[in-house]
Amino acid sequence: MVLERLHSATDNLINQQFYKEKSDIIIGRTPEISLKISNSGQIVRKFKDLFNKNLHLFLEGKYLEFLKHFQRIKGMDENYIREIYQDLQLKFETLEETENINSVIVYSLVLNSLISSIRDINFGESIREIKRRVLKKSNIHENKIQEELDKLFMRNNNNISILYNISYLDTLAESFNYLKVAHICKIQKSKFINRIVKLILTSNI
Repeated sequence: MVLERLHSATDNLINQQFYKEKSDIIIGRTPEISLKISNSGQIVRKFKDLFNKNLHLFLEGKYLEFLKHFQRIKGMDENYIREIYQDLQLKFETLEETENINSVIVYSLVLNSLISSIRDINFGESIREIKRRVLKKSNIHENKIQEELDKLFMRNNNNISILYNISYLDTLAESFNYLKVAHICKIQKSKFINRIVKLILTSNI
């Protein structure tokens, strides 16, 4: 029963604001913008398997050993895994003071920390590329570029939200050796990066 609930948590939290179940469709933060990328469903399943196959370590409380399996994901080296683990330990200490804590809540915390870390590390590359392309075409100060990006984040701009998820899929595709999918992701990333660059260049800075 506990395993079933943890498997459901894996499905729900990985799909959330990212992937449309039983399809090859990547969505933005809202389903208003989406992109069909062949074989993305296979990659998402492999990512879920990485969680589900190692649930015994989580249930035994061997959190660091559980986390170490994610070193196969691009950008997640040993030092970064230890940082996530230390951050989780602090969160666990806070949870100890809370009543009605169960394994699903703790697992959701672990899973969210991992997903957020994987997303943020690799989305950073896309942000750096946006800044590089803007600077190449204008003399806008980098602080102003960041301000414009912050505005787009706050407005939940569709180009930003889908770029966030294409960057994520690109990372997973490379990690699981789906190089054709990774290549498609890079083409799509470039397209949305260019759209964001255009928005920044045409804004009233």
